[in-house]
Amino acid sequence: MSYTIGESIRYVDDFLIYFGLALALFIAFFFVYTAVTPYKELKLIRDGNTAAAISLSGAMIGFALPVASTVANAINLVDMVLFAVVATVVQLVVFVIARMLMPGLTGSIEDGNTAKATFLATISISVGVLNAAALVY
Repeated sequence: MSYTIGESIRYVDDFLIYFGLALALFIAFFFVYTAVTPYKELKLIRDGNTAAAISLSGAMIGFALPVASTVANAINLVDMVLFAVVATVVQLVVFVIARMLMPGLTGSIEDGNTAKATFLATISISVGVLNAAALVY
């Protein structure tokens, strides 16, 4: 069987579409998540608050994992968007649950408490992994 470069690049348009949409969904998640949380992550991070960076990073990874799973398994782009919305809702619910489990969480993150931020990031990533696994259909 002979090999041509055309065989390798014939699906590059699909790659660009799925990657571009995944990136747009990631950016949308970032803005939704940072709008919903009661503190200003970017300002805190710019000011050197490691706790804010840890907690936001965990949420971003917790979102990216199920979206990556969806990209790999999506039937179509609508399917991908639908499950990205689900992943967004899941991460927002995780944030609410973490706040219930750890009273004063948001103030602690604003104050730079890396232990509580790590707790939130770990829950976010862990639930993101479970969400990603559940999306393999």
